[in-house]
Amino acid sequence: MRDIDGLLLDIDGVLSISWEPIPGSIEAFDAFRSAGTPVCLITNTTTYTRAALADTLRGAGFDVRPEQIVTAVTATAQYLRSSFPDAGAFVLSDGDARADMDGVMLVMTPEDADVIVLGGASDDFTYDVINRCFRRLMDGAALIAMHRNMYWKTAEGFELDGGAFVTGLESASGTEAVICGKPSSAFFGAALEVLGVPAARAAMVGDDIVNDVEGARAAGLAGILVRTGKYREGDLERGTADAVVDSLADVPAWLGLGG
Repeated sequence: MRDIDGLLLDIDGVLSISWEPIPGSIEAFDAFRSAGTPVCLITNTTTYTRAALADTLRGAGFDVRPEQIVTAVTATAQYLRSSFPDAGAFVLSDGDARADMDGVMLVMTPEDADVIVLGGASDDFTYDVINRCFRRLMDGAALIAMHRNMYWKTAEGFELDGGAFVTGLESASGTEAVICGKPSSAFFGAALEVLGVPAARAAMVGDDIVNDVEGARAAGLAGILVRTGKYREGDLERGTADAVVDSLADVPAWLGLGG
């Protein structure tokens, strides 16, 4: 096992499910802090701002500050500001992204967009809106995705996510989306800057073998898969992990922190 000096942690499926802490996750989080192990939360969640995420997690029992969180929304905003500074962006997502998208020119309809941006799926992903986005892509608009998650898990069960719509629009329009969240190497790089630890001495803990674990390994980190959240038997047939543990509660011992 390589020496690990810092951790990137997914939120949904690792710390909590529908904001209900997974057993042992609060204690593990406290153990990292007590050991002086820096932690950054890295999430494809698009529903909440960083400030709201921190507030919600603190309410659930996790001692988290907004500056410890990197989201797919903040990464997308950074990409749009640098690559499309004068473009109008139509954002279709499950949350109000405006608070974390300073400096991005947002438009209200797909027809007015130079860039189509998809985030987490919601009831707003109707056939009408998706079809209008498709038409705009056929007319030359760029396609940006906050992430490519195909599904996630809530208290009610598995739910289809935005990646399914991204894949459909790519296939139908012949346009390749730029992915700003996990598993983008740039996204992991931004999180490592917050963490202050090089990739070779950091590990990502996630419940998604492709976006969390394989994405992290491709960026030079160790990848730890937990058997919580969206984990399913057979995941290791789709990717490789440096370690597989039952839950975040097992990670302190894996790091040699004594539980």
